Amino acid sequence: MSGHSKWHNIQAKKGKADAARGRLFTKIGKEIAVAAKGNPNPSTNSKLADVIAKAKAANMPNDNIERAIKRAAGELAGKEFKELTYEGYSVGGSAVIITTLTDNINRTAGDVRSIMSKCGGSLGMTGCVSYMFDNKGYIVIERTPDLSEDEVTEYAIEAGADDVVAGEDAFEVYTSAEAFSEARKYLEGKGLTFMQAEITMIPQSKITLEGEKLEQFTKMLEKLDENDDVQEVYHNVDLPEDEEEE
Repeated sequence: MSGHSKWHNIQAKKGKADAARGRLFTKIGKEIAVAAKGNPNPSTNSKLADVIAKAKAANMPNDNIERAIKRAAGELAGKEFKELTYEGYSVGGSAVIITTLTDNINRTAGDVRSIMSKCGGSLGMTGCVSYMFDNKGYIVIERTPDLSEDEVTEYAIEAGADDVVAGEDAFEVYTSAEAFSEARKYLEGKGLTFMQAEITMIPQSKITLEGEKLEQFTKMLEKLDENDDVQEVYHNVDLPEDEEEE
């Protein structure tokens, strides 16, 4: 099994500054609270179980996870969050998909549109770029001396995965979105340590930006990340590793 690798482009998530890590935990916490609303038991709520796995892979403390679940029955009881997705084009014809959780659609739409516009991009109609991406389950497994590529590949096949990519520091396992939950549970049962575990959007191909265009695009990503309503930003730009590590 072999294929497209994205791990080198998201390693920076593990080395972000404290402020950025705090924002990440806040976003995942909101996601947990929304998933837990109505059923706070991950044993019978697969969506909640998936988000908890994502949180643990991001090294989110258990106390934070538990507080987020409790928020579902308390703080969020009278607050209705909506999941909205925006699509558009940024500089150089790059494709961008932005997922949000918001209690104020007008505020979020205005903020996202403004950030895109100020950084040389614009929002488009639903479906304008999503056809360039594949919705996939994505699990990154820590590579250790006692874990061989053959062993991980065997586990992945048994778990129903579509693809495995072996790297120096990690193994990347790709599944269909539908098979993600069961594959995750199977691999967890094998005692494997996850560095990332989530359903994500994988670009079918990537483009390269340079100079001012790359600076504009990077600034857009930073501004979107700083927005409390934005959960994830998917794009098809092949960012240089030094940009990812900032």
